[in-house]
Amino acid sequence: MSLPSRALAEHLLHEAGKLNPGPWVAHSQQVALAAHHIARRHAELDPERAYVLGLLHDIGRRTGPNRDRHILDGHDYLTGLGYTSAARIALTHSFVLPGLDTLQGEWDGTPEELGRLESLLSRAQQTNEDRLIQLCDLLALPEGFCTVQERMVDVALRYGVNARTADKWRAQLNLKAYFDRACGVNVYQLLPGLCERLLA
Repeated sequence: MSLPSRALAEHLLHEAGKLNPGPWVAHSQQVALAAHHIARRHAELDPERAYVLGLLHDIGRRTGPNRDRHILDGHDYLTGLGYTSAARIALTHSFVLPGLDTLQGEWDGTPEELGRLESLLSRAQQTNEDRLIQLCDLLALPEGFCTVQERMVDVALRYGVNARTADKWRAQLNLKAYFDRACGVNVYQLLPGLCERLLA
């Protein structure tokens, strides 16, 4: 199987949270919920798969505290378990633009690991599942759903910006517009409570 069951994915996330407690666990749960809601409206996506992929996208943080190395750690961990689709998502979820120069902050692994990440990323064939989790990663704070712009600021405050940040932000906004069109609705309307919070 390329994915674990929902129950097993929840168990893997729970165990990872015990290894490295932090807000990333609640963030992952919110990403899963956002992915499920949006996939229900999308003609080509399976809500159950989307939920599981959302739960596991940051599973590499089990080895933390870590920063961008969690991308490679998650890929390796899920590959070792035989969950190839989830491993791909762990690899691609941070790359709306597929280049290492779009990572924010300094690489916290070895140069050899960075080279392997670049090689793996260059071979990854991104699908609408990858794009969905990239979007939902932008729609979820640990406390609940958020706008893409709120998440952009959250990440920039924690990791800083670089020469590619503006390009990345444009790509992230275009990603939301892509799913708005595919779903026939502003995806913010699919996330319970978000519009009500924004209008309060």
